[in-house]
Amino acid sequence: MKSLKVIFLFVFAYSFYVKAQEVNLTEQFSLFYEYHKNKDYKSALPYGWTVVNNNPTDFIRFKVFRKMEEILWYMHDSVATSDGEKLAITDTTLYLYDKAIEYEADKKGYYLVRKAFVMEMWKGAPADEVISVYEEAFAADPDIISFYKDRLGILYSQNASDENGYKLKALELYSKLSEQEPDNATWIARIEALAEDMDELVDITKKAWDLDPQNPEKAWKYAQTAMRADRYDLVDVPLLFLIEKNPSVINYHRELAKAYDKTEQLDKAIDSYKKLIELQPDNRDNYVNIAIIYQKLDQLSVARSYLVKAQNVDPSWDYPIYIEAQLYEQSARNCIRGQFEFIDKCVYKLAVDTYAKARAKGGLFADRAGTRISQLSNSIPSKEDYFFQQLSNGDEIKIQGKCYDWIGKSITVQL
Repeated sequence: MKSLKVIFLFVFAYSFYVKAQEVNLTEQFSLFYEYHKNKDYKSALPYGWTVVNNNPTDFIRFKVFRKMEEILWYMHDSVATSDGEKLAITDTTLYLYDKAIEYEADKKGYYLVRKAFVMEMWKGAPADEVISVYEEAFAADPDIISFYKDRLGILYSQNASDENGYKLKALELYSKLSEQEPDNATWIARIEALAEDMDELVDITKKAWDLDPQNPEKAWKYAQTAMRADRYDLVDVPLLFLIEKNPSVINYHRELAKAYDKTEQLDKAIDSYKKLIELQPDNRDNYVNIAIIYQKLDQLSVARSYLVKAQNVDPSWDYPIYIEAQLYEQSARNCIRGQFEFIDKCVYKLAVDTYAKARAKGGLFADRAGTRISQLSNSIPSKEDYFFQQLSNGDEIKIQGKCYDWIGKSITVQL
């Protein structure tokens, strides 16, 4: 096989020679096009260079640079190509990309990112040089595929030091990729691999925000990283800043409410959920979430009022009914002092009846409701209990007395 080095020297010499002569570029391109179409790449190459090194403007629409790129990549990856020949092809390919950028400025991002890849993978150029070209490529075209962004992220992480800030750049890059491709676990894995532990990542993102305190994007990354590290005690500061900047963004209020809940700042959590309800009056989750907080505070009547609102928003949802049943159980446990009285059993019966309503919805909590009904079977009134109370089938029993007046409901005797 004829040495590719010799071929490339001939090709360049020929193309620059014809540049000085009067040449029919249409004819040269036609020969290039036909040879390329027939995959006779060696024959195509000199004609392609003649076009590229003269004036390829009229042939851009026929993708002359992309076709030349295809030839060079094919030759580089061929098993018949020696290491020395690959070096020659590498330098030639880099030259091609510079020419392509000169004539196809609208595709600058593509050619730069391919140039960076060749510098990195073929030439083994210094990391800082490669990183600079990758960064220039993404500045020119932010929509370049994530494969090349990952290459840049890997270079950042492999060459990070306290002086160059590459670790923070890698974190920002992978955070963006994670937002754009939330189902791609690779990006989270890359983020987690950037530091010895998540606390270090939290510190990195906090420092980044501290250096640019009016930057909402850095505040959000700090908040996200803190949440991912279960450091909900740190989340309120960046989220409050973000809410002040953009008070209508639902997600900021939602995450703030969640953070207050997880850190047992329940009054603040309630205020946050009330704001969410104001912003999203038709969102069923907000009503349930605030109800659960009132449940924690033993404000059962208030909790139930929000559960009713959740049911009004979505009558088919079983979850608020399931929680309502829990409220009645909780009330019974709170009220029983020593002796287990008949009225206590009636409250448990109300809980069972409510679990039955939840189960009848056939939703996600149907099985759990059924399990709870079975578990409470010994806590509800028996036939003997009804007999001693002189109650008959179908009689209604109003739940009242002790600490049950808030309930305001009745159960029906079933014998």
